[in-house]
Amino acid sequence: MNDQQAFTKLVEALSPWRPQLVFVGGWAYRLYRLHPNAQALPYQPVATLDADVAFSERERLDGSIKARLIEAGFEQQLTGNHQPPVSKYTLSEDGPAGFYAEFLTPLTGSGLTRDGVPIATLRMAGITAQRLRYLELLLRLPWRVTLGVSWGAGSPQELRIPNPVSFIVQKLLIHDGRPRAKQAHDLLYIHDTLELFAEKLDDLAVLWRNDLRETLHAKWLDDLPRTRERVFGNLTDALRDAAQIPQDRELDPERMRAMCFAALREMLA
Repeated sequence: MNDQQAFTKLVEALSPWRPQLVFVGGWAYRLYRLHPNAQALPYQPVATLDADVAFSERERLDGSIKARLIEAGFEQQLTGNHQPPVSKYTLSEDGPAGFYAEFLTPLTGSGLTRDGVPIATLRMAGITAQRLRYLELLLRLPWRVTLGVSWGAGSPQELRIPNPVSFIVQKLLIHDGRPRAKQAHDLLYIHDTLELFAEKLDDLAVLWRNDLRETLHAKWLDDLPRTRERVFGNLTDALRDAAQIPQDRELDPERMRAMCFAALREMLA
């Protein structure tokens, strides 16, 4: 079983809840290739093994996601010191090494109880989701793609992924709080996503201007231009690291920086 087949197995297991879930992170970056607005690129997306599945706390997730995953061959692992602990789901011996799924939900407000205890996780439908800041951006106006036979699906599997504007904006807003290695991957994701939808940049700008910008908190809107300037205004070590990640192409970090800076200025005007 390869990583695409493992991911499809996860998608099929989650079929009762898919209308309420959004597949985010590195798999969303890979799944953008399946969208009709994506253009063909001469390179492959960078692989990722961790599958992040997001949902809103307001969603009603009936039944047991945990039971469904275990029935499909996944095994639960509890991690972290939070109460309840974060649950991750790995495949048994047949799955690719390192593949796992975890669940995420937005962290809103102060993130603390009245006693000052962090509200770090949420238990729902038998699983525990980690709360993350800025995650709600990825749940707004999601796009849909369909997994077909080439992904190992027995029948077409429709799922939701973040729209590219939300995906990129969220990556910018979380940038400063990420470890350097993850910063580099995020910058590569931004670059490749902008290339993938370069022919639809005007449409993405309309999506931002008419539908998404007004949903952001005022502070996030204030931070966004400064973050864009800080991340792509000058060549940095994070950009140099990002250019070294792909194995099937050569990326010039300065060209990468300049393209992203210009495209983001146009898209987020």
